[in-house]
Amino acid sequence: MTSYPTLHRLGEIAQDQWGLVTRRQAEAAGVSRATIARLNATEPGPPLLERVASGVYRVPGAPQPDHLELRAAWLQLAPDVPAWRRTPEEGTVSHRSAASLYRLGHLPADRHDFTLAHRRQSRRPDVRLHLRPLRDHERGQVGGLPVTRPSRIAADLLDDREDPGSVAQVIADAIQDGLEQPTAFAEAIGPYAGRFGLDRADGPALLAWLLDLVDVSDTGTRPWPSSVRS
Repeated sequence: MTSYPTLHRLGEIAQDQWGLVTRRQAEAAGVSRATIARLNATEPGPPLLERVASGVYRVPGAPQPDHLELRAAWLQLAPDVPAWRRTPEEGTVSHRSAASLYRLGHLPADRHDFTLAHRRQSRRPDVRLHLRPLRDHERGQVGGLPVTRPSRIAADLLDDREDPGSVAQVIADAIQDGLEQPTAFAEAIGPYAGRFGLDRADGPALLAWLLDLVDVSDTGTRPWPSSVRS
């Protein structure tokens, strides 16, 4: 029988990781792989350690967090490093996943998108890793996860050639919720203006064109101030 101290040890790690712990973190804390397997066994009763992804477990009694699969995938990016010691360069939630965290737009988060500063690979088909440096003003935090800011999300979605109307809804929601100013969006999406037949790098014009795609009457979005359309 597994002793209480073992579960307590895992709980101490998991309490600052939404109730989750990686196998490598557990092993570093002195919990053997065999013990982890025994805790995860389903016989004769329910497991004492619930597997939520390869090498990631939820400890007993911990409430299930939102975006559980996304959090587990993020922990997998650096399984040795506790969440509270990570830097954004080790993986920042981005693209569709970031929009979902902020509750912006309606693009399905059917994959887990992360942006990293250095090349890395994942064996998971539902994980997409994007390689690019992020500046401080392009990063934020939602629910304890490092995440790209809404203006960076919009630029990344345009770079991915997502539907312009869907990107426009992300922008509209962010502006309406006061998450970011229109000027930040205009600057971030400017490099993509030429793709839509506008003057090269004309971010304000592209922003106005995108916002015109959002049906104010259907969405309840407030009319845009004249400064956005100028």
